[in-house]
Amino acid sequence: MRTAAVAVWMSCAASFAAAQDFTTLKGHGGPIMGIAVSPSGQVATASFDNSVGLWEGRAPTWLEGHDAAVIAVNYSRAPLLLTGGDDFRVLAWAPGAAPQEITRHQGKVSDIAVSPAGVIASASWDGSIRITPTEGDGHSLTDHRSNVTSVAFAPDGTLYSASSDGTIRVWNGTGAQAGLDGSRIVVSHGFGINEMVVTETWIAYGAVDGGTRVIDRYTETEIADLTLDRRPILAMDWHAPTGQLAVGDGHGYIMMLDTDGWRIARDFRAMRQGPVWALAFSTDGSVIHAGGLDDVVYAWPVALLGEFDAVDGGTRDFLRPPETMPNGERQFARKCSICHDLTPGPSRRAGPTLHGVFGRQAGTVPGYPYSDLLSNSDIIWSAETIDALFDIGPDHYIPGSKMPMQVIAGAQDRADLITYLQKATSGE
Repeated sequence: MRTAAVAVWMSCAASFAAAQDFTTLKGHGGPIMGIAVSPSGQVATASFDNSVGLWEGRAPTWLEGHDAAVIAVNYSRAPLLLTGGDDFRVLAWAPGAAPQEITRHQGKVSDIAVSPAGVIASASWDGSIRITPTEGDGHSLTDHRSNVTSVAFAPDGTLYSASSDGTIRVWNGTGAQAGLDGSRIVVSHGFGINEMVVTETWIAYGAVDGGTRVIDRYTETEIADLTLDRRPILAMDWHAPTGQLAVGDGHGYIMMLDTDGWRIARDFRAMRQGPVWALAFSTDGSVIHAGGLDDVVYAWPVALLGEFDAVDGGTRDFLRPPETMPNGERQFARKCSICHDLTPGPSRRAGPTLHGVFGRQAGTVPGYPYSDLLSNSDIIWSAETIDALFDIGPDHYIPGSKMPMQVIAGAQDRADLITYLQKATSGE
């Protein structure tokens, strides 16, 4: 593993010399999918590279235990860290101990919440919520008609859930008893709801169509509609002491809301390109951490958001404008680059390096944790097998493997990709 560091410091204008600087946390080998900050200020980051990073100043500690992308991180039971991923599992990490599996879904885990009494609720793309009490058996809640995207407990222990079916539900009962007597719909938005924040008095949510709305938790009437013309909403975080609500969208913007007057305080493009998938405030609310397509976490000083230019540096050469790339390289950037490096390993990417892939037996890169299926495969990677892989997609070509679904329908696009890979992976 390469050493990761806090590598970029931007200087502020003289009038802001005493303010906290902009920083980035570098080291992950894929997009940042989730961020959490502990009460002590430690930042935990979840990534498409299957790992979790714990950041203490400049040096991260890597937590390796998930078998696929890590999506959700939760520090509500700090120092215990809860994580959920595309391997369908929720893991608990105690300091210095091996991870323990808390529960397992039938689909990827999208969110984790903890009640005031310590009950864990996990949301999944299998359409369910798993309730895991501190003692005794858990149970599943299945009233939603599609992926459950967000779960949250109110301060009194009442459970709420949001779904791509366009609804927010409140579940009868609290804590370990949540949902045993069913649920009811409190919001019907019409488009899928991706994110939700629940407080004592209000519920804020963000949807696929860009809808950003707030309702009164008790009367269920609308308090504010803060929708802008960008879509979709992909991340939210709430800092209660300062009354700040951060909203991240698919165009890379962070909208900072003042919840005292329900107004937009700042609206800032925080990502060089691509969406904002993860947001988390520092403990004092002075910094908002943001993650997305780049393999770095941007830590923006909230007070200076209007003083910085949008991020203009890059962490990967292949993220230059697609129109400047030959077609084969463009296909690689779109379909392969998030998971794979082209240079000799080791790498923190989610997939093994493609260096020297032609003529190599599948499942044989040293040190990479292949699935049993691929480890025992008799596939030899060649122009013909790579063409077949992308013609029908990995899930059909190697059923049961960890490779995500990627299809390149055009025969010429596949041929161009193969030509590019033959040169780029040879080391010449």
